[in-house]
Amino acid sequence: MLLAIRFKVEGSLRFLSHAETLKLFQRACVRAGLAIRYSEGFNPRPKLSLPLPRSVGVESDEELLCLRVAREPLTEDPAADEQRELRIKEALARQLPEGCELISVSTAGAGDSFAPRSATYVFSVRPEYVTEELKATIERLLSSEHLPVRRSMDEEKAKFKNVDVRGFLNSIKLADSSIIAECAISPAGSIRVEEILMLLGLDEGKLAAPVRRTNVQWQND
Repeated sequence: MLLAIRFKVEGSLRFLSHAETLKLFQRACVRAGLAIRYSEGFNPRPKLSLPLPRSVGVESDEELLCLRVAREPLTEDPAADEQRELRIKEALARQLPEGCELISVSTAGAGDSFAPRSATYVFSVRPEYVTEELKATIERLLSSEHLPVRRSMDEEKAKFKNVDVRGFLNSIKLADSSIIAECAISPAGSIRVEEILMLLGLDEGKLAAPVRRTNVQWQND
């Protein structure tokens, strides 16, 4: 049985890496009594995944965890299925630390897969940095046909490649003191948070709050 688990990440938990977030949920599922399915072979691994990895330091209003558990008896009673999902949600929510809030648990089809298609990022800028220059930069990004960036390809930042990220930037606008960027996601990739900041001429010291990911659009195949 495939469970689609939606949750929020904020506060100090935003600094968890992709692998650490998976480990957090693996332990929480075990403590909640969920019968996680494991891969076969010499080194079995739990069948759980995060289809849209979150950058370290970024808060998120909607994360998705796909988890395979032992199938429970099927019913033809929607109310019974809802009760099962609610029971799983309550059991799992009790095992999650502060900063990780469970939104929903739903049962997906056995062959379903989830592919992200777009996500919105909110950058809250300190008032003193909301300048005419910043507004002009946003206009320039929107009018540009190409936005080349030099992308790091390893953790040591020893390897780089040039990437044109213009096709991944659907829109970007300034609303009060927040910059809202909607980014396309495809099998070819997407634009990174640090690349958006670089193109805007900003750094974390000029932000009034952590970067936040919102409004993720999924394609369920």
